[in-house]
Amino acid sequence: MLSTFRTYLNTWPARVFFLLLTSSFVLWGVTDVVRNVNHDNSVATVASRKIEMPELQEEYRRELAQVARMLGGKEEPNAEMRRAVAEQAAERLVTQAALAQRVRALGVVVPDEALRTAVADNPAFRDASGQFNRYALQAWLRNNNLSEPGFLDMLRNDLAQREVLGTVSAGATPPDTLVRQVFKAQQEERVAEAVELPFAAAAPPAPTDAQVRRWWQNHPESFSTPEYRRIKAVVLSPETIAKDVPVSNEELHTAYEQHESEFSMPERRSVQVVLTQDSAEADKLTNDWVAGADWAQIQQAAQQAGAAPVELPDTLHDEFPAPELADAVFATPEGTVGSPVHSSLGWHVFRVTKVTPAATKSFEQVRDELRARVVQDKAADLIYDRANMVEDQLAGGTGLDNLSPDLGLAAVTGTLDEHGNTPAGETAPIPGSPELRTALIQAAFQAKKDDPPHLTEAPSAANGAQSFFAVSVEDVIAPALKPFEQVADAVRADWMQDAMRHEQEQVAAKLLTAVKGGQNLADAATAAGLTARRLPVAGRQKVTEGMPAQLVPALFSLKPGEATMVETGTGFVVAVLAEIQEADPKADPVGYGQVRDALARSMSADMQNVFASAVRDRAQPRVNRTQVDSIAQGSD
Repeated sequence: MLSTFRTYLNTWPARVFFLLLTSSFVLWGVTDVVRNVNHDNSVATVASRKIEMPELQEEYRRELAQVARMLGGKEEPNAEMRRAVAEQAAERLVTQAALAQRVRALGVVVPDEALRTAVADNPAFRDASGQFNRYALQAWLRNNNLSEPGFLDMLRNDLAQREVLGTVSAGATPPDTLVRQVFKAQQEERVAEAVELPFAAAAPPAPTDAQVRRWWQNHPESFSTPEYRRIKAVVLSPETIAKDVPVSNEELHTAYEQHESEFSMPERRSVQVVLTQDSAEADKLTNDWVAGADWAQIQQAAQQAGAAPVELPDTLHDEFPAPELADAVFATPEGTVGSPVHSSLGWHVFRVTKVTPAATKSFEQVRDELRARVVQDKAADLIYDRANMVEDQLAGGTGLDNLSPDLGLAAVTGTLDEHGNTPAGETAPIPGSPELRTALIQAAFQAKKDDPPHLTEAPSAANGAQSFFAVSVEDVIAPALKPFEQVADAVRADWMQDAMRHEQEQVAAKLLTAVKGGQNLADAATAAGLTARRLPVAGRQKVTEGMPAQLVPALFSLKPGEATMVETGTGFVVAVLAEIQEADPKADPVGYGQVRDALARSMSADMQNVFASAVRDRAQPRVNRTQVDSIAQGSD
């Protein structure tokens, strides 16, 4: 057969067939190469700047994560949300690219020192004492899927763009006519006459046993146990890992050397000082002080001479207003009046009242504190490796009970409701931060019974620490109506509350009808055995004692003489607008200035947006919508 096939290959028809076949492959290949030469796979092009797919993917993931956090983990972003996020991410990158080109064209440069200051001044990167915390910065970078160099580049570009945008909007000033109108609308005040009908003043007849039982049956949601879930969970956090983190004595000594300045307390001095511009007066005050005058007498003499007395308690050398004064104070013994000192501020007369010597905490004194720091840092580095190990084991089908015991996990088992309380009414003992606790409980009540557990990253704790958890639902205990005998008193009280509300609502409705029919509120109230009173002045933006908050919005929708009825937390109020008090800008220059400043900020933001939009349009960007859409579709 092979010989026959070879014989056939030597014929002209076969040769022609293979020639055509080879030619077609060559043409297809060449066409594909030519097509790819002119094909642009970038997401967008802004002048000479191309925005590639990985850049959009990173921005998209970051913004999608923010949307997921806004949803509180209660639901996943749907397809429409993902498309909107993708488009927003692409538009943000295009606008930033256009602005960056404009900034470069203007020659705006951000110095390294300004960049460092911007990072250090960011509240998100500070600890509880207000100091810059590198751990908080690193946690924030992880949460936002950013590298440190990438973040610094973004921040540098942002600062440069802010400089340009700030220049664009620097002259934003609202016209006085607009400020006056907005001020008058915001500061306008209104006065009302009102009749208050508290629920507690009603006296409906006591309910029968049949009425109470019917109320119990018709309102099971008020007298049932909540839904409970029996859960099993594991928690992974720096605290749970810490107990297994080894710390050597060498590491503690290294940490002590790195933070030695924090354990050193420089010398401080408390001093009483008088500043005067007259050298003769300075000599006189010094002599009086040395002769035995006390501080009260020196203060009185200084004030009579036009000098300024002041006390500076526990002050560092560098904290004194003049270096000459600092040097003299730190050279004077405690309890001594020093010789007058002259500086650019004038003549200083002083007495040192207290000396707090410099001190340094020894290594042994801060050993425990150092160990806690080292453990925290090492645990923060370990937690992501441990999380990956837990995730791999869960993905392989390992149950929560059988996870490796050396991963630093804390186990949680028990029954709780959606508020995290046990059937006994106690708080369920869930280890970790409040943020982790809330996320774990939410996840437990979103999961279905016997769903396989998966590792979830909890929101960052207040100190920036990250933590993880996995939870499974072993049983769902549905709400059940409590026995009548157990809740009889609560049912009766609930029935009475509703009856009192209904009674007062009927009275209020009759009053409102009478006033709308032309009767005076005071007369209508008197006829009903009630009393009308004048309420305190109400403003749109201020809380006034004695003025029901629910009534304020209604008052500002009325014309003088018109009536309204509102329900408060404790009863009903029927009110008539009695007076409108217009605001006078001259009587409140501070408030007027605040309105002007707020309008200026709003105008400034509008001008910046218009400028950014114009810069974007001028760059004539080309956006590949197919590529943008593929980002959202790829996450389906």
